[in-house]
Parts: sequence; structure tokens; C-alpha cells
Amino acid sequence: MDKTTVELLRDWAETYNDPAYFREDPIAFPARFAEMEKRQTRCLKDIETAAVFASHFAWGRRAMIVRDCTRLFDHMDWKPYDYVMRGEWRNDGTSIHRTVKWSEVAAICSRLKDIYERVDSLEGFTLEMFRTGVFGQKPDPKAPGKKINMMRRWMVRDDGKVDLGVWKNTSPAELLIPLDVHVYDTAATIGLTSRKQKDIVTVREITDAFSEIFPGDPCKGDFALFGYGVTHQKG
Repeated sequence: MDKTTVELLRDWAETYNDPAYFREDPIAFPARFAEMEKRQTRCLKDIETAAVFASHFAWGRRAMIVRDCTRLFDHMDWKPYDYVMRGEWRNDGTSIHRTVKWSEVAAICSRLKDIYERVDSLEGFTLEMFRTGVFGQKPDPKAPGKKINMMRRWMVRDDGKVDLGVWKNTSPAELLIPLDVHVYDTAATIGLTSRKQKDIVTVREITDAFSEIFPGDPCKGDFALFGYGVTHQKG
């Protein structure tokens, strides 16, 4: 990759790692609970629970995601951890977000309740543990884990800007880029990967490339890709 592209990526990362671009974004929900934690009105488990659901809903238009997350947390009376542990969840076939039904929300709540009866935090969970143990999906060692990696970025990175930095025992160097179709297309265009598969191997290849540009903090590159999308909008 040429020096000009590297410098552009660094510039975009600095510019777009800014809360102004993420007020209407899924991260706004765990961020709200993180602010409440500072005032001691909510706990880490509220932030984690909010992050689980906000990341799970993070597909589609951002306005739709924000609308449906708001509906969910309204239903939870903005006490997601209490709602999970109460064990009385709305459980029916009505959609809450796109194909996500209230019954799926209830199933995630049930798994979280079981987990929180055993551990105090989700921080130590691996990608596969989140996939199967929290979201109830089948094991898939090749899956890119976009939503999980995005959630981990939110919770771990701690530069005082967009991400929350509430998981203190995980290094940002361990994080992986959240890969979806748009991220893949941008990364391939820039030259961060030449692979065709949108799998975990490609995730690691893009992450490794960003590790050279942002040493110790490869997921800062996520903001660079966001910046590329903003500066190369069509129309």
C-alpha cells in the first residue's frame, strides 16, 4: 500500500473517530448506560446487555436500528440487566427488528440470565462463546463474527472518544475488524485484502494490515473505513 493511502487512512481515522458521527448509531445505547454507570445509576452488566442487543440489531439502516433499539429498551424500562434477571420476557412471534422476533430476544435473555448467574462479566467470552452461548447460533469457525467484533470494539477501545473502554482486561491489540459487505468492499478497493471470501481469515488479514498502520490498535482502522465511505459517497 502506498504512503498516500496510508496517510489518508490515518487522517480519516482521526477525523471520524468522533462522537458527532455516532449519535444516531447502535453504540449510542451502551454509551447511554455507560454514562449512567458513571453516575452509579446503572452497572457494567447493563452496559454489556445493552451492547449485546444493540449489536444484534445492527443491520439495516441506522435510523431503523435506532428506532427498534429504542422500542426494545423502552420495553425493558431502560433497565436491561434487571429485565434479563427477572425472567419474565415478552416471548412471541412478532417482529421487533426486521427478522428478529420477540421470541429471539427472550431466548437471548434466557441465555444471559444463565450466564450472569455464573459470571460477573462477558469480557472473557471468545468469539465462539458469544456466537453459541449468547446468540444461540450454530458453531461456525469460518464466520467473520461482524456483530460480535463490533461489540468487542465498543467495549474495549478506550481513547475517550467513540468507544466505551469498559472492559479493562482486554488489549485493543486483540480486537478484530468487524467485517460486513461494505467493509469488505472498501478494504478490497483500498488493497487491504485480495481474498474473495468474507470469512474470519479475511477478517484477520485486514486486521493485520491495520495493525501495521495503527500499531496496538487495529480497530482504529474501522473509523478509517467509515471515513472512506463518507468521502466516497455516490451521487
